[in-house]
Amino acid sequence: MGFSGFDIAIVVLVFLVIILLFKGIKTVPQGYNYTVERFGRYTKSLTPGLNIINPIFERVGAKMNMMEQVLDVPTQEIITRDNAIVAVDGVAFYQVLNAAQAAYQVAGLENAILNLTMTNIRTVMGSMDLDELLSNRDAINERLLRVVDEAAHPWGIKITRVEIKDINPPANLIESMGRQMMAERNKRAQILDAEGLKQSQILEAEGRKEAAFRDAEARERSAEAEARATQVVSEAIAKGDVQALNYFVALKYTEALTRIGSATNSKVVLMPMEASSLIGTLGGIGEIAREVFRSEGTAGAARQTARPPVVRPGEN
Repeated sequence: MGFSGFDIAIVVLVFLVIILLFKGIKTVPQGYNYTVERFGRYTKSLTPGLNIINPIFERVGAKMNMMEQVLDVPTQEIITRDNAIVAVDGVAFYQVLNAAQAAYQVAGLENAILNLTMTNIRTVMGSMDLDELLSNRDAINERLLRVVDEAAHPWGIKITRVEIKDINPPANLIESMGRQMMAERNKRAQILDAEGLKQSQILEAEGRKEAAFRDAEARERSAEAEARATQVVSEAIAKGDVQALNYFVALKYTEALTRIGSATNSKVVLMPMEASSLIGTLGGIGEIAREVFRSEGTAGAARQTARPPVVRPGEN
């Protein structure tokens, strides 16, 4: 039994329908978005999962990666504000937020981001001194991120991070910076030494001042005591007490002999003729002391005798 022309047409039609169905079913992997074009014009975006399009009038345009991506910024030479030439490289992170804008607003997305980042690195770092570049890397990264993200916003992407990896000044400049750092450290060390010497001298002067003050105070008190003793002896002499005068003279004589005997260069001490009078004076002082103690003992016994008897309980 042969097939008619109608049967062949049905088979061909079914076969075409199956092919169209396979072509119209689109599976989008996770992390990607596909753009759909109808007669070359963007119509919609396909999200991850199973999607169906009209394969006769529509086709997949761009397959955009929606995950965060990293872009390596190559090394370039930059002239700083103080005319120092440094080699700088970096890295940029970006993420596509709008697949249609990233696909149709700019041609060559990665190349556009790369050139935009390099240009802004030259602009930002060229307006700073070398010392600022080496010490304010965080501020540079923050400024670059703000500028580049604002410029790339119409492309439907988000610049998440811009990092400067290396800043390499020339070898002769590095050597000059090393000498400058060494000179600065030596300067600080000399300043610290001078401050320490200054403090030491101040403390030493304060110690001498305190010692001199205390010596003067001691001499003043000794002079006051000497004047007081002389006044007491003078008053005793005025009252006719010759023994006080003898005591004062004997005391001074004894102190003078003590200083003579304690001298390191004196081996033999020659006693003057007045030594006998000194001994007599000392004996007189001893007699005076015994009389004083004897009189005090007699007065104490008299007081003890004159004291009334103590009556204990139970005694008549």
